[in-house]
Amino acid sequence: MLSKEQILELLQPLQEPQLGVSLTELQWVRDVMVKEHHVAITFVTLDNQPEDTTALSDAARNLLSQHGIEDVHIRFRAASEHERQNLSEGDIQQDPSDEEVLVKGHAAGLGGHELLSPESGVRYIAIASGKGGVGKSTVTVNLAVALARQGKKVGLIDADIYGFSVPDMMGIEEYPVVEDGVIQPVERFGVKVMSMGFFIRENNPVIWRGPMLGRMLRQFFTDVNWGELDYMLLDLPPGTGDVALDVHQMIPHSKEIIVTTPHATAAFVAARAGAMAIQTEHELLGVVENMAYYECGSCGEKDYVFGRGGGGQLAESLHTSLLAQIPLGAPDNHISEPDFSPSVYKADTNIGTIYAEIAKEIETKF
Repeated sequence: MLSKEQILELLQPLQEPQLGVSLTELQWVRDVMVKEHHVAITFVTLDNQPEDTTALSDAARNLLSQHGIEDVHIRFRAASEHERQNLSEGDIQQDPSDEEVLVKGHAAGLGGHELLSPESGVRYIAIASGKGGVGKSTVTVNLAVALARQGKKVGLIDADIYGFSVPDMMGIEEYPVVEDGVIQPVERFGVKVMSMGFFIRENNPVIWRGPMLGRMLRQFFTDVNWGELDYMLLDLPPGTGDVALDVHQMIPHSKEIIVTTPHATAAFVAARAGAMAIQTEHELLGVVENMAYYECGSCGEKDYVFGRGGGGQLAESLHTSLLAQIPLGAPDNHISEPDFSPSVYKADTNIGTIYAEIAKEIETKF
């Protein structure tokens, strides 16, 4: 079965009839739903002229049938005024011999340009680590929830496209829906969430090239109805690969938190992620040392099972602050609870309080 991204790749040759530009590049191929050998698609065009829609429909069916997809449902709708206005001005050229305007670029998307702009007022926080297994996603999820508990409007993008885990960690069982051609994010604990995990079934691996990853990440901004936000948190993949670089390029005003464990080697590797943030002129908000120690429940004695000092040394080397040292633990949640989640700490717990303090400190850094 082909994925949504593969369907978009196959439909790349289809052009908007009046503009002569790929509908895929314009991001005017919407509502792509794939189920076994059935595909449903919506094409957006400037004017739904019968001769144009018939030709596009025939061409799309032909392209898909070459890959074994015969059951295709195609819907057309005219571009809204907002979508027409969002056509990139830099790619519009006036033909001196004609009054017709030619567009040779792509659409900025539904509000995506505004959302990514520094003038949007959204405070971006990217959470990064040098390696996997240090609890970066746990920190991201709990920080997002802590900000929401303090009355902030929070969005969370699970940008760890290969190792997505946010939906499971937050106990999310529903999926995004599409309304009027726009994806509605899933809301949980007051946080609006988007993740690759919503679009991959049965935990299948993601095997993509870098450009496809960047395209999906951009779609999370441009094709999702985020509404009004105070903060947008991004759970980056570990290391300094394509996705991290795309985030740094797309959101140059984003600030960053580095997550490490106390172990010297983990801190040494995490320094690379911090160095990348500095080299791309992203301000560091600080370092979070996760799994800092184990605290005995009966006697209160602390056991530093992964060593000591890694987070402090990392913060010092990056000329930033150590935001918190979070102990080893697991949320005391019960599966029978209506707000059950495997990884979100309750507000009145020790670790929940630590995340609340991080959220308050972050507020002072913007």
